[in-house]
Amino acid sequence: MTAPAADDGAAAVADVVARYRPAVERGLREAVDAAPPGFGALVREHFGWDDDAAASSGKLLRPVMCLLVAEALGGDAEPAPPAAVAVELVHNFSLIHDDIEDQSDTRHGRPTLWRTAGLPLALNAGDGLFALARRTLLNLALPPERVLLAVRLLDDACIALCEGQHLDLTFEARRSITLAEYEAMVAGKTAALLGAAMALGALAAGADAAAVEAMHACGRELGMAFQVQDDVLGIWGEAADTGKPVADDIRARKKSFPVVWAREHASPDAAARLAALYATPPDDAAVADILAILERAGARDAAATAARAWADRAFARLAGVRLVAQREAELRKIASYFVTRRS
Repeated sequence: MTAPAADDGAAAVADVVARYRPAVERGLREAVDAAPPGFGALVREHFGWDDDAAASSGKLLRPVMCLLVAEALGGDAEPAPPAAVAVELVHNFSLIHDDIEDQSDTRHGRPTLWRTAGLPLALNAGDGLFALARRTLLNLALPPERVLLAVRLLDDACIALCEGQHLDLTFEARRSITLAEYEAMVAGKTAALLGAAMALGALAAGADAAAVEAMHACGRELGMAFQVQDDVLGIWGEAADTGKPVADDIRARKKSFPVVWAREHASPDAAARLAALYATPPDDAAVADILAILERAGARDAAATAARAWADRAFARLAGVRLVAQREAELRKIASYFVTRRS
């Protein structure tokens, strides 16, 4: 298999998401409606459902990939929604906790749950979402041994998520990290759950162990590509596309791929200057200086190259896996979107 073409595929991705969105959103609402009223109300607030009963639940890329993989392997997506919904519930459990740990004030243009409900209640709601995810996964209409494997896959992803967040938080207190350390962090924070989503789709489709593992590996590597592009947008993304100021990640002194790469590959003087500028919160002049260092070092091009390389490796994992042609083409479009998206 070859890697996807380098276009953003946004329209094609929107079509795929639109096909699966109703099943995922219906499952999300059913799961949350079945929760006790106390923390269930806070979960609905997190999703924004109380502000607008018809509100969308976000991009839903992870559950969409779960359902798409189920059909790509020649299966029926009908058994897969519990797995897709469980993945999205876990994702939102992590978002609620991330907002607390990062002390974030807003998400998707709304106040974060811990800001409106207070830290203890938001923490409890996040814990409840994790339990809802596991209970939802048990609704899979599969043989018991496959349901147990599904639970293990999701639990392993959650453990990786916690380790990735642990690394991210501890990195904040360090002056520098290596690319290897950056990759270890992203492998948990971003890649693990996408890998689990795709593996769960394969499992729901009745695929054999080799195909499940191939999809798991493919998803993990696509997650790495997704995060590298996210790091590019955090520095060079247009505000009109991302909803954030240009260079927002620089102002937050995030140790994203371009910054870590430049620390390792820029000239010694430039790397030292970058480290010095990152030591304290940068003002506008310092941000401009940092951007200039990254550009001269070729960090933006290096990030684009790395994202494409991760996507190449992702599709190489699927060599020998038979896929339905139409669904394979959609997988490629989504992978292309991951590495070239503008928002």
